[in-house]
Amino acid sequence: MSAQEGGESREKSGLEIGGDIASVIPSHESPRTQRRGGAGRWVIKIGSALITDDGRGVDPSIINIWVEQMADLRRCGVDVVLVSSGSVAEGMRRLRLVRRPEAIYELQAVAAVGQMGLAQVYESCFQRRNTHTAQILLTHEDFSNRGRYLNARRTLRELLRHRVLPVINENDAIATPEIRLGDNDNLAGLVANLVEADLLIILTDQPGLFDRDPRLYPSAELIARGKAGDPALEAGAGQGGALGRGGMRTKLKAAALAARSGTCTRIVSGREPDVLRRLFEGEEIGTCLEPGQAPLQARKQWLAGQLSVRGRLSIDEGAAKVLLESGRSLLAVGVRAVTGDFARGEVVACFDPSGVEIARGLSNYDAKETRRIMGHRSEKIADLLGYANDPELIHRDNLVVMTE
Repeated sequence: MSAQEGGESREKSGLEIGGDIASVIPSHESPRTQRRGGAGRWVIKIGSALITDDGRGVDPSIINIWVEQMADLRRCGVDVVLVSSGSVAEGMRRLRLVRRPEAIYELQAVAAVGQMGLAQVYESCFQRRNTHTAQILLTHEDFSNRGRYLNARRTLRELLRHRVLPVINENDAIATPEIRLGDNDNLAGLVANLVEADLLIILTDQPGLFDRDPRLYPSAELIARGKAGDPALEAGAGQGGALGRGGMRTKLKAAALAARSGTCTRIVSGREPDVLRRLFEGEEIGTCLEPGQAPLQARKQWLAGQLSVRGRLSIDEGAAKVLLESGRSLLAVGVRAVTGDFARGEVVACFDPSGVEIARGLSNYDAKETRRIMGHRSEKIADLLGYANDPELIHRDNLVVMTE
C-alpha cells in the first residue's frame, strides 16, 4: 500500500435517517445520498413575504413553525442549510418605513438594521429546540474568488459536521450594485452548489410554477415537473413583489444554478401546512425541477468546463492509482514535483509518472506551500507551514478525473 493510499483522509458520513427522501428526489440523485450513509442535505430558502407576514416585520410565531419542521428534519438525519430573506422587511418595520428604499445606501442601512432582528428570532427559536445556529453573510466575491469559495465551502462543511444549522443571507450592508448576488433565490442556488445539496426547496407565496402567469390568466395550470434550465418554463414566470427582488424567473435561475451540481429543486407554497414534513414523506407538492444529469457527473462537468489550468503536479504511481480507481482525494504525500505559480483555489493538473494528465482540480495550497509539503503526510503540514488549511491537497469533491 502506498503512502497516498494509506494516508487518505476519511470524512464522517451523515447520520442514518428513519424516513425516505428518495421520493422527493429523482432516482438518479441516489448516489450522493448513499454516499452520506442515507442522509440527505437540503438547502431551504424562505421568502420575505412568508416570514414577515406580508411585510409587517419578522413574525416569530411564523418563523417558529418553520423552525419546528426543520428541527424534525434534522432529527431524521437531514443536513439543513437555511437561506432566509426578511432583513430588509424587518428593517423597514423597525425604521417605520412604508416603501422599500431604492438607493443602495438606504437599502444597505435598512438591511443592516433588519439583519439583527432576523438573527435574534432564528437563534431564539432554534435554541428552544437545542439547535445551534451560525449566521453566514456572503457576497459575490465569496463565489467568484477561488480561495474564498474554498473558505466558505470548508466553513459550511465544518458547521454541518458539528450539527450546527447555518442561516445564510447576502451581506447587503457592504455589497455594491456591481457585485450583488441579486436576490436570495440566486443565493440559494449558489449555496446548493457550494454544499452539494440533494434538494433545494424554495418556499414562496405561490403554489409553484404555472404554464402562464396565474395573476394574469386564471386558467393557468400548475407545472408538476420540468427540467431545470428549460427556456420553455419562463412563460409562466412573472415579476417579483413589493418586498423581495425576485419573482418566479429568479427561482428558475436558482434551479438552473443548483442543477450544475445535480441538485433537484422544489418550488412550493410556504403557506401549505407542514409542507417540509410532507415533502420529506414523499408527497408531491408544487413544482419539481430536475437536473439533467446525476450529481457526480453534473458537478464534474461544471468544474471541468470553467477551469483553466494554472499549475502542474507530478504524482507517484500510488497517488495515480488512488485517483483513478478509488475516487479519493489527492494528498501531498503523493506529489513528486510542482510546476507553475498558482494561488490557493486555482486549478492544477495532475500527471502520472508516465507524463499523462489524469486529473485536475482546485488546490487547497498555493505553489510555494505545495512545494514545501509535497512528499509529506498530512499530519506534517502544520509543522512544515506553521498552519494547516486542509489535510488534502485537492479534495475529491473539487477533483475531475480526466477519464470520467
